[in-house]
Amino acid sequence: MTQPAVTFQIKQLEEHFNTRLLERGHGHISLTPAGEVVLAYAERILGLSDELESRVSELTDELAGVINIGTSTTIAAYWLPQLLERFKRLYPRVLPRVVVGNSQLTEDRVAARDLDIGLIEIVSDQPAIERFSAAKDDLLVICAPTHPLAKAQSLRAEDLVQHPFITRDAGNAIRELAEEFFNAAGLPMSEVNVCAELGSLATVKHLAAEGMGYGVASRAAILRDLREGKLVGIPLEPRLYTPLEVIIPRDKFRSRLITAFAEHACKVLAEMAEDVALRAKKQGIA
Repeated sequence: MTQPAVTFQIKQLEEHFNTRLLERGHGHISLTPAGEVVLAYAERILGLSDELESRVSELTDELAGVINIGTSTTIAAYWLPQLLERFKRLYPRVLPRVVVGNSQLTEDRVAARDLDIGLIEIVSDQPAIERFSAAKDDLLVICAPTHPLAKAQSLRAEDLVQHPFITRDAGNAIRELAEEFFNAAGLPMSEVNVCAELGSLATVKHLAAEGMGYGVASRAAILRDLREGKLVGIPLEPRLYTPLEVIIPRDKFRSRLITAFAEHACKVLAEMAEDVALRAKKQGIA
C-alpha cells in the first residue's frame, strides 16, 4: 500500500472508534493506549482467520492455510530447508511462516501461543507445552587444524578449561549444554576461559577456523567444514548430544495441519539425523 492509502485507512479507523490510535511526533510515531488495544484484537482476528481457513480446508481432506513455525538458528540453517521442502511437496497449499530465534525464545513463544509449533534443541519442561523427541545429534569441539586441541581423540572438560572458548549467546541451547558439561565436571563457568559470546554459528565457525579459540557445535552443522579441512571436530568425553525437539502448545483442540506438521517434522528429523550419522562415519568422525 502507498503511504497516503495507509494514512487514509488509519484515519477511517480513528473515526470509527472516535479516538486517536497513533501519537505523531517529530520524526516518530507510536501507539496510543487505544491503539494498543486495537492492535491486540486485530492480531487475534487475523489469527482466527488463518485458523478458520485451516479448519474449513480439513473438511475437504486437503491441508491448507498458514502454519506459524518457530525454530532455533541451527535447525533453521541445517535441518529446516529439507523438512519444509518435503512438506510443501505433500501439501502445496500450506503456507509456512518461519520465525528464527534461539531455543529459549522459541519455547516461550510456543508456550504463549504466539507460534503454532517449535523446533528446538532443549528439552522443554513447560506445562503449557507438549513435546516430541524427534532425534539427537552429537556435539563436537571445533577448532582449527593447527590448534593444540586438534590432535585429540576426545576431550574432557579439564582439557578445555584453559583454552579460549568461543561460546553462544544467552538462551542458546548449545551454550546451555556446554555450561552443563563443565558444571558436571566440577568446573564453574567462572573458571572457563570465555573469549567471545556470539549469536551466529557462522561467526563461531569462522573465528574457530582462524585459530581464535574452540567452539562447540552440532555435528550436522559442521560436516562440510570438516570435509573441506577448515575445521577439526573432536568428540567430548563423556559424549554430549543436542536433542532435536518438536513442541506444540498443549491444547485440547488442535488443527489437523499442526498435527500433520508435527508428525512430519519428527519423521524427517529422525531420517536426517540417521543420514548425518552415516555421512559422519564415512568421513571418519566418531
